[in-house]
Amino acid sequence: MAAGSRGLISYLYLFRSSSNISNPPYRTTVSIANQFLRAFSSDTSLANENNNNNGRTVEGKPGVMTADSKRTGVIAVKCGMTALWDKWGARVPITVLWCDENIVSQVKTPDKEGITALQIGCGHKKEKHLTKPEVGHFRAQGVPLKRKLREFPVTEDALLPLGTQISVRHFVPGQFLDVTGITKGKGFQGVMKRWNFQGMPASHGASKSHRSPGSTGQRDAPGKVFKGKKMAGRMGGKQRTVKNVWVYKIDPARNLIWVRGQVPGNEGDFVFLKDALYKKPDISTLPFPTYFSTEDEDVSSLEPLVADLGETDPFMAAD
Repeated sequence: MAAGSRGLISYLYLFRSSSNISNPPYRTTVSIANQFLRAFSSDTSLANENNNNNGRTVEGKPGVMTADSKRTGVIAVKCGMTALWDKWGARVPITVLWCDENIVSQVKTPDKEGITALQIGCGHKKEKHLTKPEVGHFRAQGVPLKRKLREFPVTEDALLPLGTQISVRHFVPGQFLDVTGITKGKGFQGVMKRWNFQGMPASHGASKSHRSPGSTGQRDAPGKVFKGKKMAGRMGGKQRTVKNVWVYKIDPARNLIWVRGQVPGNEGDFVFLKDALYKKPDISTLPFPTYFSTEDEDVSSLEPLVADLGETDPFMAAD
């Protein structure tokens, strides 16, 4: 097996060094051979070519955000819910999220992976609780072992260096977010709970069919039940995105963020936060590509930042 692998690698080296190839299909084959050699060869020149990103330099400094710029997202842990009271005494539910030491664990560029994205890692995990490929990935990138990874597509001007820390100050109070997570699993449920069916009549003549779905198909034509018919089945446990969740407050000292809106998942689940797609925030207020703390800044002494409520109370529903 090892001899066969060495023979294949030597053949790819020979194929890579040939200079008589000019047709586009062969060029594609050569690029595939180059990627195979980078992955399995121990040649230092190929390793250096792999790490240099073909001369692309990613700098970790503040920049100017444009209307077409797309920043990275953040991984957070759903801590629970609390409540606030508006000026009329109404109770408003607020969800608390914890951004547990997010760092950039991999930088993907068009020269190497063909896309522009950032892989973000969150939390901590012991080596014995990770698989060998996961440990090898973290060691190859030179970053700490992380519990959760997530890839966020970004624009080229929003790339961050490897190992950059991302705190809750990546967002600002008052902006809107899109929150993605796995909804609560509710098991196998009937049509009344799963699809809000009305149910059958609960009067005389209805025997043990009060919560049944009713008719599900036709007769001989077409003689089947169409795909997608709303019936009883497993409910919840799917990835869903809640749009336009409002940021009420952030606490830089504890990496906490308070949001008003529905956040999918149970307490302790991971959720993914990014700038809202529809209610876009003001680009002049956002730190771009992220917030960079200064060396003399004492994070533990920072006060929480609260959104400006303005003249109209945002916690009150519209009439």
